[in-house]
Amino acid sequence: MRPKKAGAFVKSLMFQFYSFILVFAVVSLIVTASFLVFFNSVQLSESQIREFAPVVFINVFVITAVLLVIDTVRRKLTVDRSVKKIQGTLSRIMNGDFGARIREKDIPTGYTNLADIAESINKLAEELSGVETLRNDFIANVSHELKTPLAVIQNYGTMLQKPGLSEEERLEYAKAVTSTSRRLASLITNILKLNKLENQQIFPVNEEYDLGEQLCECLLNFEDEWEKKGIDIETDVEDGVFIRSDAELLSLVWNNLFSNAIKFTDNGGCVSVAMKRDGKYITVKVSDSGCGMTAEVGQHIFEKFYQGDTSHATKGNGLGLALVKRVVDILQGEIFVESVYGEGSVFTVKIRG
Repeated sequence: MRPKKAGAFVKSLMFQFYSFILVFAVVSLIVTASFLVFFNSVQLSESQIREFAPVVFINVFVITAVLLVIDTVRRKLTVDRSVKKIQGTLSRIMNGDFGARIREKDIPTGYTNLADIAESINKLAEELSGVETLRNDFIANVSHELKTPLAVIQNYGTMLQKPGLSEEERLEYAKAVTSTSRRLASLITNILKLNKLENQQIFPVNEEYDLGEQLCECLLNFEDEWEKKGIDIETDVEDGVFIRSDAELLSLVWNNLFSNAIKFTDNGGCVSVAMKRDGKYITVKVSDSGCGMTAEVGQHIFEKFYQGDTSHATKGNGLGLALVKRVVDILQGEIFVESVYGEGSVFTVKIRG
C-alpha cells in the first residue's frame, strides 16, 4: 500500500473510531436517562441491577454499532458518491477537459451545500471553456495576422533582389515593404496595448483638460486623408467642456473612431463629430455616411480581430475597436453603435465628466 493511501486508510479508521465513540456516548446518555426515570418508578434490588447492567451495556453497544453501520452506508451512498463525482469532474477540468460537468442526478436530493458546490464548479468550467476558446482564437488570429504581412515583406524582398529592376519598380517594391512593415508594427503595438489594458497594467492618470480641444486636435491628424477622399467634415462641439480623465487613453479612442469613420466613408461622403455635456456625463458622437453594417456585424464589432467589411481588411487589423471598448470600460464609460447597412454608422461614447 502506498504511503498516501495508507495515510488515508488510517485517517478513515480514526474517523470511524471517533464516530463510534460519539454515537456510543449519545446512546449511553439516552439509555442512562431512560433507566433513571424507570428506576424512580420501580423498586429493584442491587442484585437485579447488577444482573441487568451487562445486558444493558451490550444492548447499547449493539445499538451503537447498528446506527454507525446505517450512517456509514447512508454516507457511502449519498455524500461519498457525490464527493467522488465532484473530485472526478475537478480532475478532468484540471487536465484540460473544460466540457466536464456535474449532473443534477449526481447530487442527492436535500444536500443543498453539495448542489451549490456543483453549480459553482459547472460555472467555473463554463468560464474556463470560454477563456480557452478565446485564447485559441486569439492565437490563431495573431498567427494569421503576423503571417500575412511577413509573407508580403518576404515576397517583395525577393523581388527587390532581381537584377535589372527599373527605378520605378524598385521604388514600388520598397514602398510596399515599408507600408507592410508599418502595418505589422501597428499590429504588434496594438496587441501589446490590448494585453496591458486587459491585464490591468495600464492605470488611468486623470487630469483636467478641454475635451473639445482634444477632439479637434485628433480630427486634424486625419486632414490629409479626408482631403484626399473629398470628405466633408461637420463638427458640433460644445465650447468650454472640461473633463477630468486620462487624456492619452481617450486620444486612443478618438483616433480609432475617426480613422474608422474616414476609412469606411466613400469619396465625397461626410463625417461628423458632435460633443455635448448632459448633466454629469459628456456624450461624443462620431457619424459617417459610409457602408454601414448589418445587425450581426454590429454585435461583434468590438471583438478582437473581427472585421465586418473584408474589403477594408488591408487597412486595419481588427484590434482598434477592441482597444476602444476596453479603454471606455476602464474609464467607466459606455460605447455603443447604431448603423444602417449601406447608409452609415454612428458611434456614441458616454463618459463621466
